[in-house]
Amino acid sequence: MTQSPEPGPEDRKIITLARSARARNGVPEGAAVRDETGRTYVAGTVALASLRLSALRTAVAMAVASGATSLEAAAVVSAAEAPAEEDLAAVRELGGPGTPVFLAGPDGGLRSRVEAG
Repeated sequence: MTQSPEPGPEDRKIITLARSARARNGVPEGAAVRDETGRTYVAGTVALASLRLSALRTAVAMAVASGATSLEAAAVVSAAEAPAEEDLAAVRELGGPGTPVFLAGPDGGLRSRVEAG
């Protein structure tokens, strides 16, 4: 499936969900992923003394724990300039190298679209 560089309506939805998770939880990052059935999984940064996970890795873990076998797209809202390689690796492992990852700033504005691979 070929995706355009600009996010479509479903991609905008996961960007909005990621931004909401970041704001609601007061965490550095919010993320959302969409699985092969269209279900979405939303997460924020996990920063416990015993466990640290980025928002995107947490969202991927939630998808896996819920039975997802693939990803259609991922979004992360962060002040970072680019998605972390560990985040891209998690998306790539579940969704494949062509899975689009949208990076938006805290204001929800799209900064970049990269492929996980």
